[in-house]
Amino acid sequence: MLTLDTELSHIKGINKRIIAGLAKMGIGNVRGLLLHLPARYDDFSQASGIADLAIGQTATVRGHVRKISMRRTFRRNLTVIEAVIADHTGAIRAVWFNQPYLMNTLAVGTPGSFAGKVTYAQNGLCLSSPVYEPEEAEATHTGGLIPIYPETKGVTSRGIRYLVKPILQALGQIPDCVPASVLKASGLPDFTIALNAAHFPASLEEAETGKKRIAFEDLFLLQMTNLQTKMRLAQEPAHPVPWTAAERDHLLAALPFKLTASQRTALDEILLDIARPHPMNRLLQGDVGSGKTVVVAMAALLAAKHGLQTAILAPTEVLARQHYATIMKLFGAAIADWHSSAALVTGHEARMFYGEGLETAVPKARIAERVKDGHLHIVIGTHAILQKSVSFSRLALIAVDEQHRFGVEQRATLGKKAAAGAKLPIPHFLSMSATPIPRTLSLTVFGDLELSTIDELPQGRLPIVTKIVPDASRAKAYDFMRAQAKQGRQAFVICPRIESAPSDDDAGLPAAKSHWDDVKAVEDEYERLAKRVFPDLRVGMLHGKMKSAEKAETMKRFSSGDLDILVATSVIEVGVDVPNASIMAIEDADRFGLAQLYQFRGRVGRGEHQSACLLFTKNRSAIARERLTALMTAKNGFELAERDLLLRGPGEFLGQHQTGLPDTMMGALKNIELVKAARAGALKTLEAHGEEQPPLLAERLLRFKHSIHLE
Repeated sequence: MLTLDTELSHIKGINKRIIAGLAKMGIGNVRGLLLHLPARYDDFSQASGIADLAIGQTATVRGHVRKISMRRTFRRNLTVIEAVIADHTGAIRAVWFNQPYLMNTLAVGTPGSFAGKVTYAQNGLCLSSPVYEPEEAEATHTGGLIPIYPETKGVTSRGIRYLVKPILQALGQIPDCVPASVLKASGLPDFTIALNAAHFPASLEEAETGKKRIAFEDLFLLQMTNLQTKMRLAQEPAHPVPWTAAERDHLLAALPFKLTASQRTALDEILLDIARPHPMNRLLQGDVGSGKTVVVAMAALLAAKHGLQTAILAPTEVLARQHYATIMKLFGAAIADWHSSAALVTGHEARMFYGEGLETAVPKARIAERVKDGHLHIVIGTHAILQKSVSFSRLALIAVDEQHRFGVEQRATLGKKAAAGAKLPIPHFLSMSATPIPRTLSLTVFGDLELSTIDELPQGRLPIVTKIVPDASRAKAYDFMRAQAKQGRQAFVICPRIESAPSDDDAGLPAAKSHWDDVKAVEDEYERLAKRVFPDLRVGMLHGKMKSAEKAETMKRFSSGDLDILVATSVIEVGVDVPNASIMAIEDADRFGLAQLYQFRGRVGRGEHQSACLLFTKNRSAIARERLTALMTAKNGFELAERDLLLRGPGEFLGQHQTGLPDTMMGALKNIELVKAARAGALKTLEAHGEEQPPLLAERLLRFKHSIHLE
């Protein structure tokens, strides 16, 4: 019996070459084949008389083969089949390439339908590689809207159509995992109707409805997964942090500035969550420099005041040191007053700040001891914190910077390190992101997280002037950078790659080329700027292949003002805070995503001086200019994120290979109304059934969870 789970290799009559080709596309069973949806449709709905055909027209003609011949072109080694197709109005040539079997299929006098594009050749009008169906056949390839699929070697749209049509007929009515009431409320057809509409539609509108319904199912399953995760977390124990208003106000009073309104709102949301006996699962998003670290630090300090521990994880050592320095600067006195302690732990460094106000470098083993016995309250660092040697005794809060996914199981493992097998509370979780997340993604991909937003910059920040700089204006831009340096300001120069493109190899053969070969490289640009453009200035270099000690020394020199210009890769994208830096120059800016460009720009404008972002580009295309102009005109990072989603799509925004989200869902992530409908349907279903879902839905949910990897 044929089902959606039937392997294609188990179906009689399917060519092994097609099965192998589909396997290369990740398609192995009936479900995968039917969800391999058409990319577009050729409209052969109107049959035309041959005499009425026009150049450029895509048409179907019904006639017979008057003449057919085959020849070979020696220059290109192609087999060419030429036929004359005739109907009652006239005749037209048809040409096929490398299809010699047609000599047996299309004998003279053969009637049928021929569908293709009308072109002009030396001898007049011609049908170019038309699709053929015999007269008695049901139109699959030459009538109505014909689906055109993503193809690969050995797998053509015609071959896929041959497979899909009989399989759909054999399946009949397919059981639907989405409740009928949810589909009715959303105005969508059932799964069987949707598949037929997507593959063999009567109209483009019907095709879009079918695809919309198929995408809705994935959105619905994702929302169910998110909501079930929330329900499960709400039943887990966590360490409540019994902070008081007086303690919070003591920390606020210690700050040398007043929190913005949105900082205060975010802080209140977080503090209310961590006071509860169930785990918080929250995302704190805000523009670069909006003050997320201060909010997180206050939550960590209030936990420390009550003997509880916090782990603050950063993606890079540079950012870990930045967080540590910020917290020590703002709250070192409070940590000492409350007899608490904090530590920095990276792959190459370990420092501890004791309650008595002393800071010193210590062995990592010493930090591990203090963490295990509960006397070390705040640990800041990279994922070195997660090493097996580090076991927390009372871990109440995990804050992760620029990593929105840190799973329940990962947190439970970290929280339970102190006593293997013991049932200990799961830590509260807070993710920080300076990459604004579009509304549809926050409702779906990050839908299991509560959301706090800091949408204001601290008082006194000046808007950053952003300019697109074509090559013709490069000299003028360099003059501006030199003038700023002479006034005591500093500049970043960002390049997309570290090393230059490879030259010819030792044997004199040309190296493989790519579209990245012409972009600026840090090492080359450092040499050029230091020796030829700015020999009178102090220029440094920073990239990911440098040793940790070298990177730390370079950043120390730049932060202290010993360097005027820092040439770097995207290693500075996150966490670099140099208030005196007022220029961000980005080479080949069109090669970066908008979110990444926004992060780069946020590295300047953090001091009292007017800052500028210079977008160097050689790309004159309209698309490149549209993207860079969006960076110039967007009012804030959240507006820019929405534009980035529309311009690049969610696959680029998220990193499709990192999420495992189905192709059918990716386009739907732009559709806010469909996302809301899926969420409403998931809520309704959970309210009706709770954790015990109908068997078919439960099975599909389990399969869906295994297929994605958001964590």
